[in-house]
Amino acid sequence: MAIDDDIKVLERVPTFAVLGRDALRILAIGAESRYVHNGEVLFSIGDVSDAGYLVQKGSFSLQESASGGSTPAIIVQAGALLGEFALITESTRPMTAIALEPSTVLRIPRGLFLKMLEGFPEAASRLRDYIGARAVRTVDQMQKLSGALDPHGRRR
Repeated sequence: MAIDDDIKVLERVPTFAVLGRDALRILAIGAESRYVHNGEVLFSIGDVSDAGYLVQKGSFSLQESASGGSTPAIIVQAGALLGEFALITESTRPMTAIALEPSTVLRIPRGLFLKMLEGFPEAASRLRDYIGARAVRTVDQMQKLSGALDPHGRRR
């Protein structure tokens, strides 16, 4: 894909859209496109995370264990950002990502993302505000949900 095509893909992701085109150009230039075969593991639960992945084409199954387990998998399609927090802090992968079909991802290393934020402080400020607003919405939703359940987890 051309750089401008990668920028357009990045702009469709809300977390990236707030950064602005110039900041996204840096990410598009430094990111690595990777082809993932059907059935291939992109990353496994417990792996140290050092990058986020933007699904450009294809789909992935996110599973809470490498063997599948009893918990239903989450299916993500093109446009999904996997490992968002890996872009800003070291952590371990909470799930295993397995390609459900031939897929392409854009790998965005944490170091690249953090250097971009250093070079574009206004983008960093917009990202901070966006993440803060998301956190507030999440807390509000959790409070509404907890209010709808009694202490035994049943709907009131």
